[in-house]
Amino acid sequence: MDADRIAAAFGLGRGARLSTGPVSRGKQGEVWRLDTADGRFGVKVPLDRVDEDDVGAATAFHEAAYAAGVPTPRVVRTPDGRVFAGVAGTWVRVYDWVDLLPPDPALDAEQVGQVLAAVHRLPDPKRDHDPVPAWYADPVGGERWDALIERLRAAGAPFGSALAGLRDELVALDTWVVPHRSTRTCHRDLWADNVRRTADGGLCVLDWENSGPADPAYELAGVLFEFGRGDPGRARALVDAYADAGGPARLSDHHDFSMLIAQLGHIAAHAAGAWLAAESDTDRTEAAGWVGELVDEPHTRELLDGLLTAVVAR
Repeated sequence: MDADRIAAAFGLGRGARLSTGPVSRGKQGEVWRLDTADGRFGVKVPLDRVDEDDVGAATAFHEAAYAAGVPTPRVVRTPDGRVFAGVAGTWVRVYDWVDLLPPDPALDAEQVGQVLAAVHRLPDPKRDHDPVPAWYADPVGGERWDALIERLRAAGAPFGSALAGLRDELVALDTWVVPHRSTRTCHRDLWADNVRRTADGGLCVLDWENSGPADPAYELAGVLFEFGRGDPGRARALVDAYADAGGPARLSDHHDFSMLIAQLGHIAAHAAGAWLAAESDTDRTEAAGWVGELVDEPHTRELLDGLLTAVVAR
């Protein structure tokens, strides 16, 4: 990480200084802060190699959101219009810096609903969508859950018994999953890590790299789970604010939780597999933490039905 070379690659001015280490690290990359004479910037380093074609559509959607006033950092491109630059063998991308508070699923529910409505009101850049990837559309399935749980318990995974205790609930939830009914480009990653309070009291939507086709009602249902916190009052406030702000989606039945169930299932299954394959205590601890998010706050049928009843049966 060379501050001067990054600043030069993106035309960010002189006097470049990088933070002494990453200021944040997620499942897809780490972020460093870069200060120059021209301002403050966030430098994102993907954990896996990603090229320009991989992020073209998602970046265009992000830039359309920024132009429309959705609260999100501006994408900084290189002088020749590229998203990525190679600096000393490392691929990096840059955004304007935003001072963020830690993730908080108890954010103001009305503000969250308004921001989601703004995302769903954006013009859809693609009329003919590719199929929705399995990560967002397909259940894990009982056969895979059973095989995974058996391997985890045999390996002495600390969360093996807890996950086994959820097995029947997870398999029952899988039966709720149906294909996306009407797709448009959505963010598809609106967890508390990526919808954050800013230091000045607003909200900020981050990490648009996973944007792509999804049913907006399914995205609304996922946001309802993440930020509704099982509270009927918060659920109603979020959905009402979304509708009042012009959000187009409406929730109707438990199938609207299809994308949530698919995503959380695949996240937990992927993390459990990562724990089994881990070669260091650090990697094993990180993978166990991912699974722990599902085990500690499971998205049960009872909880999801309660949220749905709060916003539909009125």
